[in-house]
Amino acid sequence: MDLVTGAMGSLLVKLGELLREEYHLQRSARNKVEFLSTELESMRAALLNIAAVPRKDLNVQVKLWASKVRDLSYDTEDIIDSFFVRVVEGGHVPPASNRFRSFMKKMSKWFERVKTSREIAQALEEVKVQVLEVADRRDRYALDRLGVDNAFVAAAATAVNPLLPALYTKVTDLVGIGGPSQDLIKELKDVTKELKIVSIVGFGGLGKTTLAKAVYNGLEAQYECTAFVSLSQRPQLKRVLKDMLHQLDDKEFATINEASRDEIQLVDQLSKFLETKRYLIVIDDIWDAMSWENVKHAFPNNGCASRIITTTRESGVATHISRNCYELPPLSPEKSKSLFYRRLFGIEEKCPAQLAKVSMKILNKCGGLPLVIITMASLLSTKQENPTQWDGVCNSIGRGLIRGDPNIENMKEILALSYYNLPSHLQTCLLYLSIYPEDYEIPKGDLIWKWIAEGFITQENNMVSLFEVGDGYLRGLINSGMVLACMDYKRQATHCRLHDIVLEVLCSLSQEENFVTVPNHADGIDRRSKVRRLSIQNREEGTETTPLASLLQPQVRSITTFPPAINLVPALSSFGILRVLDLSGCFIGEGSHINLNDVGNLFHLRYLGLAGTQICELPAKIGRLQFLQVLDVRYNPKLTELPLSVYELKRLMCLHVDGYCTRLPDGLGNLTSIQVLKKICATLNIVKELRNLSKLRELKIKFEDNASLELRKAFVESLSHLQDLQSLVIRGSFPSMDLFGEDWVPPQRLREFESVMCGIFPAVPAWIKVNPVIVSVLSDLTMGFKELQEEDMLILGMLPALHRLWLFSSQQTQAVLPIGADGYRCLRTFTLYCITPKQIAFQRGALPKVEAVLFNFSVRMARANGNDGFNFGLMNLASLKQITVGIDRDGATIEDVNEAAATLRREVSTHDNHPGITVDIRPPIKPCELEKTDITFDELIGEPRKLSGKFQKFRAQPCSGPNSAC
Repeated sequence: MDLVTGAMGSLLVKLGELLREEYHLQRSARNKVEFLSTELESMRAALLNIAAVPRKDLNVQVKLWASKVRDLSYDTEDIIDSFFVRVVEGGHVPPASNRFRSFMKKMSKWFERVKTSREIAQALEEVKVQVLEVADRRDRYALDRLGVDNAFVAAAATAVNPLLPALYTKVTDLVGIGGPSQDLIKELKDVTKELKIVSIVGFGGLGKTTLAKAVYNGLEAQYECTAFVSLSQRPQLKRVLKDMLHQLDDKEFATINEASRDEIQLVDQLSKFLETKRYLIVIDDIWDAMSWENVKHAFPNNGCASRIITTTRESGVATHISRNCYELPPLSPEKSKSLFYRRLFGIEEKCPAQLAKVSMKILNKCGGLPLVIITMASLLSTKQENPTQWDGVCNSIGRGLIRGDPNIENMKEILALSYYNLPSHLQTCLLYLSIYPEDYEIPKGDLIWKWIAEGFITQENNMVSLFEVGDGYLRGLINSGMVLACMDYKRQATHCRLHDIVLEVLCSLSQEENFVTVPNHADGIDRRSKVRRLSIQNREEGTETTPLASLLQPQVRSITTFPPAINLVPALSSFGILRVLDLSGCFIGEGSHINLNDVGNLFHLRYLGLAGTQICELPAKIGRLQFLQVLDVRYNPKLTELPLSVYELKRLMCLHVDGYCTRLPDGLGNLTSIQVLKKICATLNIVKELRNLSKLRELKIKFEDNASLELRKAFVESLSHLQDLQSLVIRGSFPSMDLFGEDWVPPQRLREFESVMCGIFPAVPAWIKVNPVIVSVLSDLTMGFKELQEEDMLILGMLPALHRLWLFSSQQTQAVLPIGADGYRCLRTFTLYCITPKQIAFQRGALPKVEAVLFNFSVRMARANGNDGFNFGLMNLASLKQITVGIDRDGATIEDVNEAAATLRREVSTHDNHPGITVDIRPPIKPCELEKTDITFDELIGEPRKLSGKFQKFRAQPCSGPNSAC
């Protein structure tokens, strides 16, 4: 289902389902379904064409017609879903019913189905009338003729290139360009005579065009002929090629714009002209690979040391164009402040003291985007001495900036271009993120499951699950630069977030499309529009506590509530067709006005989020939710057991519980659709029933300290039946991993295996060592060893897809454990923690792609091995970005620890990548110990402590680049 087509995609599938024999539709109803399928398919095609045009470029009649069709699709899907619910609910037989009651239930079901079939026929007749009316309106107003095509023509004729100001920015006004421009100039000035192409890639508003222009200006005098052209989102290729020819030689091609030539002739003419010349050409704003393919043949590799610079927002396009990609990062906080103050006051020192604090808040919201910083400076230039007005602007970011301001509108237009360039299904998924407040870190898994419940994701083939498709969607949004990935301690993207300004743009688009309603914003709820999705967020000061109590919107499909606003949620019984209900983090325990028993009547529900809601039990009626796909009840310490009726949820795909407090009753094997089981507690019956869950993809299970051998054997036996398993995480106490030795053959799609802190391996297990093909897709491995040896490291290095490796060892046999250049060709994160550490040594060429390393060492043992310099070979890690080092004092003096930390800092400071370093000292140094020396704590570790314990707690680091992988 796409934003642009409403519920049309899923609706057409459901109309096809209605024609199946099991629903016994009357002949007249079947005819109506066939008519609706044909007509709605035609309307869907028209909506997809409309989606390619920015909303501001559409004819008013087109907008009204599209809105009407989308509403019609939602209403029709609601009718059909209600039919399915009645059929399923009518056939629901309680497990404990006797034979007579079962017979009566079947008879009742037959009569109910006949009645329901008549009613669906009547409802479809009403829908047919509405469809005919909408189709008639399309023909009456000739929308096909005055809609999309004319909108394109009008936009092409009148639009002004929003990137134009970047071409004429004074060099003296630029901030943060000096370093990147010098890097690129150096790259382009090398001695090679071959044609070199460099792609500048980055999110809209980062200054790609400005950087390309600065490099162009710095190099153009050294070339025989030069040109700077922009392709833009909808390139007019003939105009671009003619413009390029005219710039290359304005005398020879003085009349080229009047010449009648097609694209092929122009490409040939360009190629012939450049055949013997040393040229420099910038092609700005390339949106897709095909645009590059259409022009690249015009540039001959003539051995004259010619150069081409391209800019694009898409990382995939950048790598398609050239291997030489320059990823433009956001401005640092210092450079952001410099640009902001220079625009406002001329120099930084002139900022009035009363504006310093609020200006930093504004800069934090700008996210290092030069375009946004400049726009904010322009907006505030008339409010320099009024802190109250500055506070107002700061608070408005993400909630509707001043409308009508030309600078704001231009900024929004540039950022919105990235949105309109996305495929329609990604537009929908991206716009859905407007349900979250600003600065909110969105859990990746929760978001994808909501997309599935909303119907945004469709099954591509049986080999790829809906969740995997959704994971690909999220990676696409991250690679577009519109969404930022937040990394965990394993440098995995477990959360994502939005720039505040991007959220501002999405909220504006969402409001225009009536996609998400945020009632606590200043605009409130437009009673003339049907509310489909509610996001109930922070209640502003002075707002009434029950403004939504009288909200009569029975067509609401989705409610997401955030803790401060839980009192605004109306009674759940008022939302009859609700598909998504997320109350996570909100208190709905004893004393709350929310009656959880009402959930048992929300028959349409697909997603139920109750994590951290302080509930103590689930209603037994939850088994009636026959369409429920996701149930999340984590972080509820008072919820000690789930009701037996949870096993009646035949469509349940994801079950999140808290294995430390919530027990599952016997009967788990009935959940035959389950794909994800997280944090379940192992019992003998539970692990035996796991073998029935043939669709299981992810399993996270906890064992008690007294786990018997019988229990552990039953668990390994059940695992052999789970051939779709991709992620296995074992926690708790699993005394020996011998059971995972030669007898266990992991499924071929296993990509994550984690067993640390629950048991140790004596050596690399046979299923890795003997047949690495079996684990050919294993990318995330966490294992504990008794004695880690060099041989084990060599074997693990041969795993072809390994990206993250976490190793824990009870002891280190070798005095120095070398990490050589063999293997680990894909590894990005490496961790080795030894309880009794000695030393690790990275050799030349080791871990070529690793960006983060974590290891510990003993000062005393390192010195005993003759390593007074504490040289670990960190300089040999070519891609290193982050280092975390644990120093085990182990009887060493503070002076010894200080020397080790200082040596590490010196080594890291000379690394080409200037990686960040975090030092953790165990046991921590007490203040009284420092008082006996002249060493301060900051001097000791070089920066404030960020970690505590044995490397178990890390802060998420946002990764903003377009190449961020999810």
